[in-house]
Amino acid sequence: MKVLAAYLLAHLGGNSHPSSGDIKKILGSVGAEAEDDMIELLLSEVKGKDINELVAAGLEKLASVPAGGGGGVPVTAAAGGGGAAAAAPAAAEPKKEEKVEEKEESDDDMGFSLFD
Repeated sequence: MKVLAAYLLAHLGGNSHPSSGDIKKILGSVGAEAEDDMIELLLSEVKGKDINELVAAGLEKLASVPAGGGGGVPVTAAAGGGGAAAAAPAAAEPKKEEKVEEKEESDDDMGFSLFD
């Protein structure tokens, strides 16, 4: 992952085709060691490809990965085409958060009564 991050940093810095030395220099600047085999694997995979297209393709693949959470509005499938229209207003309404005041524990004895 750090090799990919260094490659992307070099690309963002204006180097459209970072080399192994560029990646090692970036990783070395933060005290990270560079594995030559990982660098060569990355460079062979991205050789001749546009990094923007690779990122876009990766985002499309990540769109289908479940991210968990479950804190959103439940959506049910409708038999007709109105399911999406019915879900949109529910999602647009801001969720009202109820403030729950937490009780602070009493520290009268400063935590030193371990053996009372």
